[in-house]
Order: sequence, then structure tokens, then C-alpha cells
Amino acid sequence: MSIETLIEQATIPPESGFVPSNPFDADSFDEAVMSTYARFPLALERGAGCRVWDTQGREYLDFVAGIATCTLGHAHPAMVEAVTRQISKLHHVSNLYYIPEQGELAQWLIQHSCADRVFFCNSGAEANEAAIKLARKYAHTVLDIEKPIIITANASFHGRTLATITATAQPKYQKYFDPLVPGFHYVPYNDINAVEEAISELDEGDYRVAAILIEPLQGEGGVRPGDVAYFQKLREICDETGILLIFDEVQVGMGRSGKLWGYEHLGVEPDIFTSAKGLGGGIPIGAMMSKKFCDVFQPGEHASTFGGNPFVCGVALSVCQTLERENLLQNVEARGEQLRSGLRAIAAKYPNYISEVRGWGLINGMELQADVALTAPEIVKAAIDRGLLLVPAGPKVVRFVPPLIITEKEVDMALQAVEQAIATITA
Repeated sequence: MSIETLIEQATIPPESGFVPSNPFDADSFDEAVMSTYARFPLALERGAGCRVWDTQGREYLDFVAGIATCTLGHAHPAMVEAVTRQISKLHHVSNLYYIPEQGELAQWLIQHSCADRVFFCNSGAEANEAAIKLARKYAHTVLDIEKPIIITANASFHGRTLATITATAQPKYQKYFDPLVPGFHYVPYNDINAVEEAISELDEGDYRVAAILIEPLQGEGGVRPGDVAYFQKLREICDETGILLIFDEVQVGMGRSGKLWGYEHLGVEPDIFTSAKGLGGGIPIGAMMSKKFCDVFQPGEHASTFGGNPFVCGVALSVCQTLERENLLQNVEARGEQLRSGLRAIAAKYPNYISEVRGWGLINGMELQADVALTAPEIVKAAIDRGLLLVPAGPKVVRFVPPLIITEKEVDMALQAVEQAIATITA
């Protein structure tokens, strides 16, 4: 079944008089579900391709994609087939046994990256936790560091566990959750002098820098790409000192940047890197990948009950193979150029409100002027009214992360909706 057929079947025409069989009750939802999200007043119930529909039958163009997660959009035939096949065959067994689907997925990732080993888990935060643990063990057992320190960047985002919110150098994510996990130090992003100074200052007594954990492009931090010269110098420093270079590719990896991995934009290879989000196309999975030399885990030192089970690996493998088979990286590059060009044209019309458009492939940000009252959530809300779903990346950046199957026509539709939204707000 094609995406076009799926969209046709999912669409309910206005004249149908559609009424949900069970009308959505937001009050009942809020009574039962913890308020960990400030939700937009929208309840989505189905999707096809790059479109989703709410419980009232209204259609939206999805430029959120589960926050850079739905690689193949919604109800993609390859995923539907893989889910059906795998759930009918075997969905979960323990990692106490060999899992063929896990091995196949790991081999695909190794063949298509600089990695030699893969550990599977359930999310980006867990993948980053695994990377932190691996770096700490490597520091103790190989580098002979008594108190290892990991350097991370200001405005980064690495997850919501205690270790990863500590690694996340944004106080708003850390408030009320202290005491935080020791062993992290923050530096400005894209500032090599700050890294060199930190390494020099932190190497005292039992303390030494063991690893640098960094995003090739900062997602939650405002869609800020890394500087090539900065990352190449980081690689040189790590090669000279034995410090591990760890890349958080949770949001930017799996083709979203126009290349399979963000590090390919920077001309360097990490020692360890993480993936999640787009890896499973919306099915929860995370992966921590490393070079062979730093794979120091032994049985029992790290694990995940659900990580790498047959179901998630079978579906994730179908996502990987579809990405390759349908040459989606070429589409990502073309649609990304189209999107940035269109957004820059809009920015030129509203220079008093928009300061910059930046990004790679299909992860792009439109930054608003700091000295105007207009905020990213305001634009997101106005876009919803025009049938377009967007997501903020902080108070002043609107993020555009559609499925990688987005079409030229759909990008034009999104650009039109964005311009209309801004025109209405600024009128």
C-alpha cells in the first residue's frame, strides 16, 4: 500500500459529518496524567505520511515528527509490514539469549558508521547514560583516572535522567533535582579556547578530564550547528591526550542532517556516539555505539531489559533499510535547501522580527530577534491554526523537523502557513 493510499484512507472529508465515537476529554486526561508537559490544546489520533488528524477530523501537516523521530512519517508501508511481521513472530525475549534481529541491526549500523560495537537501550537519555558509564569505566581502567570529569557544552541537551540532566548544561532542566551527579564541567559551544582552558584547569590531583560529550548540532539549544574547525581541533586534542570524544547524535543522526550521521558534516569521527529518535522511526529504541578500543564493558556491568528486543530491532532495521533503499538522504538535502531558502525569504520580509535561519538537512531553526516580544510558542500556536505543526527550541527559536519523506509541495505548504502566521501576529 502506498503513502498516497494511506493518506486517502486516513482523510475524512468535511462533508462526512465526522464525530468521534469517544469525544476527547482533556479534563479527564489532565486528571489522570502528570503535568510534565505544557500541552497545546490538540488531540491527535491518526496519521499517514507527513499528515496527522485530530479527534475532530482536522488535518495538519506535521513538521514536528514526534520531535525529529518519525523518520518515515506515519503509517509508512515498510513499518506497517515490519511491525505486523515481527509482532506475529516474536516480540520480546531476554538479552540472556542471542537475538538475531538485534545482531542484524547492529551489523547495519556498524557497516554504515565508524562504530565497531553497539549497545541497545530504549531512548536517547539511556543511550547517553550508557556512554557516560562507558567513559567512566574507561577512565578508571585504562586512563587510571581516580575522579573522571566529562566536559559538556552550555545550552546542550542530553536527556532527563539525573546524569544526563547534569550533563545538560541548562539550569532550567536541573532546578529542584539537586544534588546533581558530580563529574561534569561546562564550556561554551564552538569555543575551543574554553575547552583547552578547562582541560588545563581541571587536571589537578585525582581529577582529570576523561571525555568530551557534545552534539554535532545543538537541537534543544536552538538548532546551532557545530563549527568544522572547532570539532577538528577537539579531535586533535582528544588524540593527543587520550580523552574520549563522545557525540550525542540522538536528534541529528539517522539521516536528519542530510547525511546519515552528523559527524560526517564535521570531518571527524567520534570514539563513542549515541542514537535514538529517528533510529526506530517512532518505535522506542536507543543505541550507544563505540570504537572497539573503548568497549570495556563486561557482562553484568550494564544492561537493559527491553533494549534491543526482537520487535524494536526488527522495526528499526526496516527503517534503516528504507532510508537506504529509497535514497532519502538525497530528499533530505533537497527539501532542506528548499526550506531554508523559503524561511530566509520570509526573514527578509520581517527583519525586525527574525534574526537568522540555520540548520542542516531537515533540522532547521528560525531565530527571532531578542529584543522583540514575539516568541517561538506564539508562532507555533498561530501555525496550528493554519494546519501546520511546529515545535519551539527554546523561547526564541522555531524548529522545523518534518519526516524525511516530506515532499516539495508539502514544504511549500508549510512555508505559506508560516508566513501567514507571522503576518497575522505582527499585523
